[in-house]
Amino acid sequence: MARVVWIGLSLGADLCWPLCFEEMLKMLNLKIKIKDEELIFKTERITIEPFSLRQECKYTVVLDRVTHWYHTSREWIKKAILLDNLYVLNNPWSIQSMEKQTTYCAMMRLGLNIPETWMVPPKAYEMDPMWKKDLEITLKRYARLFDLGAIGEKIGYPIFMKPYDGGAWVGVSKIHNSQELWMAYERSGKRVMHLQKAVEPYDLFVRCIGLGPQVRIIHYDPSKPLHDRYRFDDGGVNEKERAYLENATLTINNFFGWDFNSCEVLRSNGNFFFIDFANACPDSQVTSLHYHFPWLVVAKLKWALFCAATNRKMHYNLQWDPYFEIADSSLPFEEKLNKYGEIARKNFSQEQFLEFCDKYLPHIDEVADQFFASDKAKLAVRLKVESLYPPHEVEEFTELFWQRIQEWRKRELHGEGQPKSDPLQ
Repeated sequence: MARVVWIGLSLGADLCWPLCFEEMLKMLNLKIKIKDEELIFKTERITIEPFSLRQECKYTVVLDRVTHWYHTSREWIKKAILLDNLYVLNNPWSIQSMEKQTTYCAMMRLGLNIPETWMVPPKAYEMDPMWKKDLEITLKRYARLFDLGAIGEKIGYPIFMKPYDGGAWVGVSKIHNSQELWMAYERSGKRVMHLQKAVEPYDLFVRCIGLGPQVRIIHYDPSKPLHDRYRFDDGGVNEKERAYLENATLTINNFFGWDFNSCEVLRSNGNFFFIDFANACPDSQVTSLHYHFPWLVVAKLKWALFCAATNRKMHYNLQWDPYFEIADSSLPFEEKLNKYGEIARKNFSQEQFLEFCDKYLPHIDEVADQFFASDKAKLAVRLKVESLYPPHEVEEFTELFWQRIQEWRKRELHGEGQPKSDPLQ
């Protein structure tokens, strides 16, 4: 007897990848037999509405894109995990509690290269009338005057000032001297800020996207316009560097309970420095990922189907002790990182995942090739472009992103040449 397995999509402003995910799932037309039970997979977009805490959840897996900012969806997902054994890609309690401050400290403990980072008190304070008197007493008793310029000199310029809890929308300032530091601090207002030493010079910037046990390393150029920042190659990393970056990415993701996350990494004098890796809602849009967008859709499909078919269970606890035991050992760091990677791969069921894909999804590349040549795929691209670009640029950028997707098909599915630094302009 066949049983329908539901995959839910909890979405915000996403347009392109959900359309592609839904259409490719239909094209795969899966009927998987596991333990004498035939499984059929369907997907549905989750609506936002009032709910009883005892309301049953029909989904086995939810691909979530809103719990980092939309409270109703976050609380529904937390309810469904606790009461209905729902599996979601990223632990919502971890997302809610982990500022970038915490992630920096944790990875320092594990031994990863994190640039010198300081936290500074906010320039101004939120004076809630109810607590104003208590705050004034606390500051009078315990707050100490400090010389911001001296801290800057101690860290060493250039420095980046950025919010301790993330939030690129409030701005990250690159600072070259004491005057610029004071100006940036004045602008920071009520935000608690980090001061982080810039990694300069560096010869490579990569973003590593992790999705379950899958990792994609992408050369990144922040000096380019948004639609060109993800380059078309991996920056030429060698096999040893690739293993290092994959182990680090999987370690970070597993440590914080995130199946889907991205890490920003700089290479300087042969060493990798991790500058931003608490991104548990990574960019998934064709307008920025372009060439790499089909990979992301396929990776999401593979991992969602594996989790749904195997009824994968959430890790309610983050289980840090095994990592700390390795971190506190006398092993060289590269051996520690290899052991961290082994833990992460085991927790991500890498071996079982690969076996599942080989057995049940051998045709997924063929389906991807067919779909990403179709009118429906091009419509998904156009709809996203229309939502972001002025009308007079829609045709130009729809065609630009579409041609980059065709380049992906040619190179990565048909093996026609290897990506270069700038294959398309």
